[in-house]
Formats: sequence, structure tokens, C-alpha cells
Amino acid sequence: MSKQKEVKTNAMRILESMKIPFAHYTYECEAFVDGLQIADKLSLPYEKVYKTLVTVGNSRNYFVFVIPVDSELDLKAAARSVGEKNVEMLPVKDINRVTGYIRGGCTAIGMKKQYVTRIDSVAEKQEKIFVSGGKVGLQLELTPKDLARASGAEFDDIVRHGGMCS
Repeated sequence: MSKQKEVKTNAMRILESMKIPFAHYTYECEAFVDGLQIADKLSLPYEKVYKTLVTVGNSRNYFVFVIPVDSELDLKAAARSVGEKNVEMLPVKDINRVTGYIRGGCTAIGMKKQYVTRIDSVAEKQEKIFVSGGKVGLQLELTPKDLARASGAEFDDIVRHGGMCS
């Protein structure tokens, strides 16, 4: 993991303005990589690395969910968590338009608008977690509580438990 000071993303500026401590780490990335590959590149345990997923509800509102990279979002639990009948994943082609971020660089901090956001409650057991820094090749390390504060999120049980499909 290499620390760099030159890079400043919107998410980092927001954290600084809120006086939230964080560390940032960069990794080489020529094409889209998933969260498991990022964890491997940075030699991090999967339970500390989180991915940001954007969904759309039957109300046509957007919802953001932050879950461990080795977990799958439970769409029924996610919908219940935000008071929707159901939610579905936002098509990749719409990510930039809705969030201001690109696939692989999407973070719950500093999206174009403040969307209802949930972080899986398992995060609360971690001292620190890693999330995208707002661009591909950049990860932020901060406490789950600080991520919730910076993104206006609440914690809830939103991942599928039991057998994992790879």
C-alpha cells in the first residue's frame, strides 16, 4: 500500500471539511476491478473492505448501500430498510449520471445528491474499514461511524446471510 498526498477527491475534501480523520491508499488499476481484487491488491482482509451499491426503488428514488466486498446485498432486506416495496440494482450505464462517480470509484461520500444510505451493521464491529475514495485506484480508511456521519447513513442488516455464491 502506498500513501500519496497529491490526490484530492471530492470525498476527501468533504472528510477534511468535517474534520474526519482518514488515510488514503492508491493501487494500480488499468481496467475495472471488483472489491475482492482491490482487497487482494492492498493485502487487506475482505471483512474490512466495503463496496458501494446504488439501487432504485419502485418509488423511482435512489438508495445507496455499503456492504462488505465478499457479501451480496439482500434486496428484500435493503428495500425494507429504506421503506420501499422493492429495490433493484441501478444499471451500470446510469451510475455516473445519478452519483457523479464512475463504476469502481463510487463512494457514499459526496454524491451529486444526498441519497438515503445504509451501511451493513456488520461494519460496526470493525475498528476501521476501507471504501472507495471517489475514483478508481483510491481507497479511504476510516471508522464506520465516521463513514456514516460523512454520508448521512444509518446502519442496518442488509446483506444475504448463509451460503455465498461466487
